Amino acid sequence: MFEVGPWKFTRPAGWQWVQVNSPMRKAQLNVPGRDGGAPAEVTFFVFGSGAGGVQANVQRWLGQFEAKPEAARTETREFTGTKVTFVSTEGTFRSGMPGGPTTPLADYALRGAILDPGGEELVFVKMTGPAALVKDSGKQFDEMITAAVATKRVTSR
Repeated sequence: MFEVGPWKFTRPAGWQWVQVNSPMRKAQLNVPGRDGGAPAEVTFFVFGSGAGGVQANVQRWLGQFEAKPEAARTETREFTGTKVTFVSTEGTFRSGMPGGPTTPLADYALRGAILDPGGEELVFVKMTGPAALVKDSGKQFDEMITAAVATKRVTSR
């Protein structure tokens, strides 16, 4: 288990720890690629009100993809007082830092979750990688998120 914001997450079996390479990232995992292919990257962030809120971040994530509008999906559910907005899309991912140069990666997908406990910092969990791998890992991703928010939260700091 590992803590991000006020929740404890459990790393799905087979997913690998990655050394965090940015002070903005609170944790990072890789989902191993198929047959030596590219992995999917799972990143965890915690931001307060300066991050623009749920909808601004949903739009930022979707804006990283060149995709047909019907590919974008969002769904908000509530678990024990926490709103979780799930986000998904697929197409060509423009990888890179916001505002900087990007690398187009064709046939990629996004599965993300924004955890909003109300009045506290938001926790962002984002998986990007080859579309087939992200789709195949979507159930594990969703279970990791729902297990964290459905159980008793750790004390806020």
